[in-house]
Amino acid sequence: MEEFLPHGTEKKQTHFTDFEGKTSFGMSVFNLSNAIMGSGILGLAYAMANTGIILFLFLLTAVALLSSYSIHLLLKSSGIVGIRAYEQLGYRAFGTPGKLAAAIAITLQNIGAMSSYLYIVKSEVPLVIQTFLNLEEKTTDWYMNGNYLVILVSVTIILPLALMKQLGYLGYASGFSLSCMVFFLISVIYKKFQIPCPLLEQQGNFTGSLNASPVSTSDYQNGYTVLQAPDQGACTPSFFTLNSQTAYTIPIMAFAFVCHPEVLPIYTELKDPSKKKMQCISNISITVMYLMYFLAALFGYLTFYGRVESELLHTYNKVDPFDVLILCVRVAVLTAVTLTVPIVLFPVRRAIQQMLFQGKDFSWIRHVAIAVILLTFINLLVIFAPSILGIFGLIGATSAPCLIFIFPAIFYIRIMPKDKEPLRSTPKILAACFALLGVLFMIMSLSFIIIDWATGGGKSGGSH
Repeated sequence: MEEFLPHGTEKKQTHFTDFEGKTSFGMSVFNLSNAIMGSGILGLAYAMANTGIILFLFLLTAVALLSSYSIHLLLKSSGIVGIRAYEQLGYRAFGTPGKLAAAIAITLQNIGAMSSYLYIVKSEVPLVIQTFLNLEEKTTDWYMNGNYLVILVSVTIILPLALMKQLGYLGYASGFSLSCMVFFLISVIYKKFQIPCPLLEQQGNFTGSLNASPVSTSDYQNGYTVLQAPDQGACTPSFFTLNSQTAYTIPIMAFAFVCHPEVLPIYTELKDPSKKKMQCISNISITVMYLMYFLAALFGYLTFYGRVESELLHTYNKVDPFDVLILCVRVAVLTAVTLTVPIVLFPVRRAIQQMLFQGKDFSWIRHVAIAVILLTFINLLVIFAPSILGIFGLIGATSAPCLIFIFPAIFYIRIMPKDKEPLRSTPKILAACFALLGVLFMIMSLSFIIIDWATGGGKSGGSH
């Protein structure tokens, strides 16, 4: 966009977030796709079980389209003022309060996301080691302790990647991470045709739901124990479902495409940047993730139907704890979430720099110190917070609607000059409706979480 050229030469605009764009189109797609894809993919089969296939597809499509529109608003706003940092857009629209609101929302959202990834590391790595060592019971050795393992992973893998100066170099890590998730998806599809239905868990208490139907006979198929129940209804897919759990799946779906803080830094580092090119990158990334999300949810759901758990890998573990393919999938998912942490850490560090060190030159000491402090804080949260999902359910319900719906819309309304688009023009009315939708999402999500806490449930999960 030509708008960037005059602003780029101004002294005021050359702060530490500006790099010379070196990242290719393909690498940018990898980076943004990886920013979208979170640990939420593991819970989408459970979401489908509680919405039905048709309602799930409708919600997923709606959220994907809304995310694309939201990115369009962000890019249009940044094109007008020549700024490519989310917080600086907030500053241009509403001054210091706007900048602080954006920086705080980004920090909360991404600390929540990083904590959920490290929580997966803490809970899954001991299970992987247990399977590798072929142990029936968990031992008390240090290498079976999730707290030690999460610190080890943070220091040896996440910190070195987080210390890189530019996001573009993480494209290779993003590509590998996405490959791991593609492997997860292929395995879920393959297992659908391997695991028969209905299925009797080896221990005989598969989530307790099989006790409802009387067993007449059982036989063996593909090495699994199969239930020959008189009622085959347990293996019939539901196309439209509304139950008490549906309420929790809607916020999960709404936050499945949060990548907005990463859009502008990726735009900054794009080779030969233009608004059209960046919108194209966003649309490709969202489409790829949309297809992966839908297929993972569909085949995960069609494997276990109503017995699918909120974490899909745990459901497979109940079938056969020593399944080699599922062990490989576990390792792949762990690799993917571990490699995503540094990519999510970048906008948090930038937000902190915007709040505390704006206008200062790049400093390696500050760059390293912020990464170390952030990782230390997140590790302490993961180790000591007993109900981390409840805490970050609350954060996800407040920061994600701000980042996806409210901020892009109100920034656009304020930044777009009135002589170009009057307040009553169609684009601004649409943006105002979009912001209102965000407020409704926030109220709805918070209501579900507060009701859940009040009734003593524990289903509220973090975003992503």
